[in-house]
Amino acid sequence: MTPPPLEPTLRKLRDSGRRLLVPYMTGGLGGPHWVEALLAMAAAGADAIEIGLPFSDPAMDGPTIQEASQTALDGGATPPKILDSLRGVDIGVPLVAMTYYNLAFRAGHERFASDLVGAGITGAILPDLPLEESAGWEATAADQGVASILLASPVTPDDRLVQIAARSRGFVYGVSVMGVTGERGALSDTAATMGNRLKAVTDTPVLIGFGVSTPAHAVEASDHADGVVVASVLMRLLLDGKGPDAVGDAVAAMRNALDEAPRR
Repeated sequence: MTPPPLEPTLRKLRDSGRRLLVPYMTGGLGGPHWVEALLAMAAAGADAIEIGLPFSDPAMDGPTIQEASQTALDGGATPPKILDSLRGVDIGVPLVAMTYYNLAFRAGHERFASDLVGAGITGAILPDLPLEESAGWEATAADQGVASILLASPVTPDDRLVQIAARSRGFVYGVSVMGVTGERGALSDTAATMGNRLKAVTDTPVLIGFGVSTPAHAVEASDHADGVVVASVLMRLLLDGKGPDAVGDAVAAMRNALDEAPRR
């Protein structure tokens, strides 16, 4: 079973006029049944899925993802167990791993990238690895067939933004607001600015994340980008005792809103 390639898949969908939707799932949250949530997301219209490999010090994550990560860790989740549970499972959409550099460093770049590919994962986000120090990882990941997705923030200078956009593979992750991940009542004004700035310097798909919490937020952000990443609002459902069906319903609501919005 060959996993779908990340960037070609997203480009094809984007070029067809589709607004992209990438939900997030904390690996291992819910014990052995966590993969059911992935399947529900894919069935509900996800274009790719971001899988968090829990880490004990998730510096970029807000309370919800921190709680989800700790709950998964307390339940016995480990990166090897999470990756093992994906082997041989056909989710049907590209998978992206999101974690912190310590895990890649500890395993070694080649082994870490190889382990991801063996689990059907074709993209990776290491948000705490600085641009100046990421070339080695990017090269090894590319050799193994893993797209290195880089992040840009509202305060990223223009010259650095160009570098990030040029080196990012799969998609460019535009952070909508300064701060950590989390549910928000309104989408920050900087989300539109972030999307517009990135779209002006790259043809690589641009996705906006951090604070995208409702279908209306998803549409608003994708008016200025190619799509969105949605995380905390989905993990809150699972932490509150809802099951994969509830997560699937939430993804479907966002999918429907994006599909109903006028094409750009």
